[in-house]
Amino acid sequence: MSRFLFVLFLGCSFAAAQSAIPERLNRVISLHEAKTPAFGVFAANISTRAGAAMSSAPLDFVIIDLEHSPYDPTRLESYLLAMVDKRRIFEKRTLQPAVVPIVRLPANGREHVEYMIKQVLDLGAYGVVVPHVNNRDDALAAVRAMRYAHPDGLPDSRPAGRRGVGYGWAVRYWGLAAPEYVKRADLWPLDPQGELLLWCMIESAEGIENVRDIAKTPGVSGLFLGPSDLSVSLGVAESDSKVEQAIEKVAAVCRETGVPCGTLTGGDGVTKRLRQGFRFLAVGGDSGISSSVDRSLRLGREFK
Repeated sequence: MSRFLFVLFLGCSFAAAQSAIPERLNRVISLHEAKTPAFGVFAANISTRAGAAMSSAPLDFVIIDLEHSPYDPTRLESYLLAMVDKRRIFEKRTLQPAVVPIVRLPANGREHVEYMIKQVLDLGAYGVVVPHVNNRDDALAAVRAMRYAHPDGLPDSRPAGRRGVGYGWAVRYWGLAAPEYVKRADLWPLDPQGELLLWCMIESAEGIENVRDIAKTPGVSGLFLGPSDLSVSLGVAESDSKVEQAIEKVAAVCRETGVPCGTLTGGDGVTKRLRQGFRFLAVGGDSGISSSVDRSLRLGREFK
């Protein structure tokens, strides 16, 4: 190959690589910005083959559940790697994953455990779900753990970040150069260009009482209502009217503040929650796309 052709080849390769980097890597954020509902499932089968299967499912996100599964970062690493679909990257010419991997932590919000958030993000996750966030301090601790420190004077430099620098693997997983990763690895919508989501779970009477303060915490990307734990905290059955009243309060706060709101539901509950203003829904689990999940997705996609 002549030197001219070699230089031309390198130039074309660089241009192709640049064109593969979309303006937005996290497709769920794009849906949030467009006010379009996002649909996903919880994954409890943290295995390589399950991750590969999930990457091509007709979903917007998957919540990889480490709260009710053994906390094993090596299994999470394998799962995330299996979600990389090289054929899709080649055919679509994009690094944007079709199904966005988000990880639910085993630690509750009140524990303020920074190292778990750091490990999950360093493996390449695009977001974190923190269980049992009961107040603003819990939410703020999660925000700080997910952010790198920013230079003073920037409009989004606060809350100050505490995430340790060790992003080599995440850079490789996202397919970006290190400076580009650092630029994008921040919380949306606090940083409008950020690609990371922080969903705080509201699943206790205390969380309901403090829901407005949690929603207004800078860096919180969304509130995820957990109906089962909430009913236990309220001392009633999940079908009790007190649970529905609490759900409506969370939905009203999200409508008031503009913070996206999500929950776990299925079937006709999908339409009900969308009418209340919920903007992201987990509609099942990873035991396969069952007829119930398929129907839930269809109802959600058709909702106007």
